[in-house]
Amino acid sequence: VQLQASGGGLVQAGGSLRLSCKASGRTFSSYAMAWFRQAPGKEREYVAGIYRNGDFTNYGDSIQGRFTISRDNAKNTVYLQMDSLKPEDTAVYYCAAGPLLGKNVDYDFWGQGTLVTVSS
Repeated sequence: VQLQASGGGLVQAGGSLRLSCKASGRTFSSYAMAWFRQAPGKEREYVAGIYRNGDFTNYGDSIQGRFTISRDNAKNTVYLQMDSLKPEDTAVYYCAAGPLLGKNVDYDFWGQGTLVTVSS
């Protein structure tokens, strides 16, 4: 599985962005999908995850209801809708595919990352 993340960019605080991660291959629906982020000088952080058929999601503690993860298995794509963005959300965002859901899962495949910059 190859993952291609897109949708990052520069946005003002309080604004919104939607990230997309498109997967190649025919087995997309068999994977749980997740978004992570890594800011300069910081450890990688779990942002959100969604199970195979989209019926279960979870989020990192710092998200506080501002982001929504979703997926469209017909399009082999997972999305991250980010609202009420804050400067501390600035990071490179990565999508990942794995067998299970959660921040401590050993994900099998990773996308290349897309940069999100939130100005104050």
